[in-house]
Amino acid sequence: MTQERKEEDTVAYTVENGIAWVSFNRPEKRNCMSPKLNRQKMRVLDTLEFDDSVGVLVLAGEGDAWSAGMDLKEYFRETEVLGLGRTRRAQSEAYGWWRRLRWYQKPTIAMVNGWCFGGAYGPLHACDLAFAAEDAQFRLSEINWGILPGGGATKVATNLLSMRNAMYHTMMGENIDGKMAAEWGLVNEAVSADALRGRVIEVANVLLQKNPVALKAAKDAVKRVAEMTYDNAEDYLIRAQEAANSFDNDGRKEGIKQFIDDKTYKPRLGAYDRSRQND
Repeated sequence: MTQERKEEDTVAYTVENGIAWVSFNRPEKRNCMSPKLNRQKMRVLDTLEFDDSVGVLVLAGEGDAWSAGMDLKEYFRETEVLGLGRTRRAQSEAYGWWRRLRWYQKPTIAMVNGWCFGGAYGPLHACDLAFAAEDAQFRLSEINWGILPGGGATKVATNLLSMRNAMYHTMMGENIDGKMAAEWGLVNEAVSADALRGRVIEVANVLLQKNPVALKAAKDAVKRVAEMTYDNAEDYLIRAQEAANSFDNDGRKEGIKQFIDDKTYKPRLGAYDRSRQND
């Protein structure tokens, strides 16, 4: 029998060159999310969010799975017998860290190396960007054992997929691979398993060059305006730009200076040189 991991061991993380690598760490359970793992995820996100050594967070999975969803035994069966209060608490712990990730201070990237099933669509959707191995497997399997995809999974499908693909994916309960997930829009891109980490590092390094205040404002804006009318979005974006400038007007001035005055920067070639911001 596999020994149950301690709560603090259900999530692994390291920080390397500005990138926080945060992993589901229950490979013996295909990284299913349990109440213990959900609580530990929130602690790790708390630890890293305002750590100045972290510029980008990558959500990964140990072993050959990203996450096979919610642990049916621990999250459902063993929790439900304890009553409605304990069930609601377990739900709050799971949805809480997904919500925290969705509005995280730093850019976030899902690196899907293997299985991504059911409840794992919550954190997948919460990440700003997502990259998958071509042979990774995605599935909303709930329909196969008699329930609808809950916990936000159905909303994720309708947010990221066309209506026809969302219907097919939800009703059929079939696997799709990373290539199909990229074609459908569940992830940004699918690459070979051997190239996955390198591609994620490449993208993360580009993000690390950007102004962090502008990145936070931009990623929040995309998520907010998606649900607004055009006029409301226009007003929101004007106010968001004003707020961002009030926090980091020096960065804005430096970028414009390098472009207009110094002529050392061209936007189409990447970010302005932030190392000169305080010269």
